[in-house]
Amino acid sequence: MKLAIFLPNWIGDAVMATPTLRALRSHFGPTVEVIGVHKPYIGDVLAGIDWFEHTVAYDRRSKNPAHHTWAVIRALRSLRPDVAVLLPNSLRAAVIARLAGIPRRVGYVRYGRGPLLTHKLWHPRVGRDYLPRPAIDAYLQLAYALGCPPEQPALQLGTTVVDEAAADAVWRRLHLPSGEQVVVLNSGGAYGAAKHWPAEHFAELARRIVQQRRMSVLVLCGPAEREIAREIAHRAAHPQVVTLADQEVSIALSKVCVRRAAMLVTTDSGPRFFGVAFGKPVVTLFGPTHPRWSATHHPREIELAHAVPCGPCSKRTCPLGHHACMRDLTVDRVFAAVAAQLDSRRITHAA
Repeated sequence: MKLAIFLPNWIGDAVMATPTLRALRSHFGPTVEVIGVHKPYIGDVLAGIDWFEHTVAYDRRSKNPAHHTWAVIRALRSLRPDVAVLLPNSLRAAVIARLAGIPRRVGYVRYGRGPLLTHKLWHPRVGRDYLPRPAIDAYLQLAYALGCPPEQPALQLGTTVVDEAAADAVWRRLHLPSGEQVVVLNSGGAYGAAKHWPAEHFAELARRIVQQRRMSVLVLCGPAEREIAREIAHRAAHPQVVTLADQEVSIALSKVCVRRAAMLVTTDSGPRFFGVAFGKPVVTLFGPTHPRWSATHHPREIELAHAVPCGPCSKRTCPLGHHACMRDLTVDRVFAAVAAQLDSRRITHAA
């Protein structure tokens, strides 16, 4: 049995797919060969656990021709999978699976790809609108369509020895304390600026955490978010508020930093799901997106949103220019949630 699993392109969605990966491996047993088809950076997200016997990197915009569409089709033809599980809803994924000659193709009917699927599922709708449903649950339905028994929705990630050593070096350079005495802040989001909480709000939150909770604060960032991270640390103006902005940043490093943290405060973006997967207390700040689409079922997560008449709009940038859904989510409210999470954590550790 060879199973090709086409993974989502977004970091958070890839993490939300891990219960489905676990369900498929468990159901089909040790003789199954699982082939992961994904963007190259998704490999860094899932590194640390052996999910796949083979991987096929796919990125049609890559400078590496081995990642282009026809190269991926040829690679899949040589591996000869029996089944394709299409987690992303894209037409392109279904076309690749069909042209690769994979006989069974399981996925949701979206974007005109129904004729390319042999096993079809439909997202629930209310009229013309899709009913918000957690991506974790939607992905698991694809596993259930192949006969898998019910699976717990807990997210699952690992780290590598190399990544842990890189984090050790960062901890030394930034003089961070050991023993889960660091609160990690994640301000970014590849989705778009509409998900961002203002830098001045993050800076004030960082100051309060350091001064009132006596914790250190580490501000995460990706390559495109260095300036925002620097601004937060500069505005906080405290030696115990530091950032990765001047480090060699990577998905893997962010993942380890979250694993080592006492808790995570984050926008609705990729590192949020690192915190959930590692069982950390998480405070998630929602703006333009409906929380139900990315619900994690994590008992240690607090979701915060400021209701506005125009939202949730799901836009990448605020179409009205005021960004009130995030701007008016107050520091007082977020800090209260952080304090509650830290107090709960101490009670749990004491017990």
